[in-house]
Amino acid sequence: MRAVRRVPWWLVAVVVGGTVVATGALPVADARDLVERTGPVLLFLAALTVVAELCAAAGLFDAAAAATSRLARGRRPVLWLLVVVLATVSTAVLSLDTTAVLLTPVVVALARRTGSDPLRFALVVVALANTASLVLPVSNLTNLLADRALRRTGADYLALMWAPALAAVVVTVALLALRDRRSIGGRYDAPPARAVPDRPLLVVAAVTTVLMATAFVAGVEPVVAGAAAAAVLAVATAVRRRPWPAPPAELVPWRTLLVVGGLFVVVETVRVHGGAVLAASAAGEGDDLGALLRLAATAALTSNVVNNLPAYLALEPAAAADPLRLAALLVGTGAGAVLTPWGSLATVLWWQRCRALLLHVPAGVIVQQGLLLAAPVVAASVAALVAAAA
Repeated sequence: MRAVRRVPWWLVAVVVGGTVVATGALPVADARDLVERTGPVLLFLAALTVVAELCAAAGLFDAAAAATSRLARGRRPVLWLLVVVLATVSTAVLSLDTTAVLLTPVVVALARRTGSDPLRFALVVVALANTASLVLPVSNLTNLLADRALRRTGADYLALMWAPALAAVVVTVALLALRDRRSIGGRYDAPPARAVPDRPLLVVAAVTTVLMATAFVAGVEPVVAGAAAAAVLAVATAVRRRPWPAPPAELVPWRTLLVVGGLFVVVETVRVHGGAVLAASAAGEGDDLGALLRLAATAALTSNVVNNLPAYLALEPAAAADPLRLAALLVGTGAGAVLTPWGSLATVLWWQRCRALLLHVPAGVIVQQGLLLAAPVVAASVAALVAAAA
């Protein structure tokens, strides 16, 4: 009996998206507006993926993990806190998907080398990949979409989001530290240091990443900063004649871009044909604490049912005219999408990485962690947003 070949998701996305546009189900004007809104975001995702892959190939994540182990000096609680810092910084600067894909293997290996519980260390990584994704516009694709909407209102992303971002990280770390207090206690024998394969390339990767992060904070267009960093790292890798992490043509995640682009097209089509009315009804109105909590909760629940990217696109029209409502929407789709394994792309990628690392993570464990984190993190973040805006 012949095996049935699975149709790749990227091909499904191309066919569905192309059909929707070709048949006029998505009007030309709406399709053009969608490209203008999401095109730069997808280009940035491509550039940042190249940056992250080349940084990993240069040994930047391994070096950060080794430094983390040395700084902890055999104290496992300190090691755990340093992993928290590493995951938060990685998510903020290089995006939640980078943390899920490239930092997870490093942290799992670090936990195993130090005799720590790899599951508990991996779980804090995926938690912060989501809840720390509010820090900068580049931390999450939804942030980039919201940042463009915020600029149209005259609001500044960092001025608006610093308080909810801080609250999300602090509450996440406090809850996980309380839950895992036994497994992250005690001491360990520091593993031997590993030789750096190419120190000059490592330095270039570190300096480029710092400069890119500085450019993000300074307000440089993310796609410009990301593309420049990717070009610098590509040239440095070629000059140093180091192995590429993948064939150069495969460094750009074109399959992921096609899937995300197709998802954008489908959600926009649903919005045009009545979805906007339904979303607005669920999201409510107003920008007081109760109204913002309702919007954030709606966004979180929708994200955990269908994924946070379509959830954001569906609900953005109900929030785009008000910076506070946009911020609450980001809290729900960013920090609240932790209840299900498919709530965010980062969680899906993290789960796949754990399987590849032979680390068994039942779906129930992800759901349990989500039940612990989602409500208090979202509530605390929205409360911090309102307090900072008062």
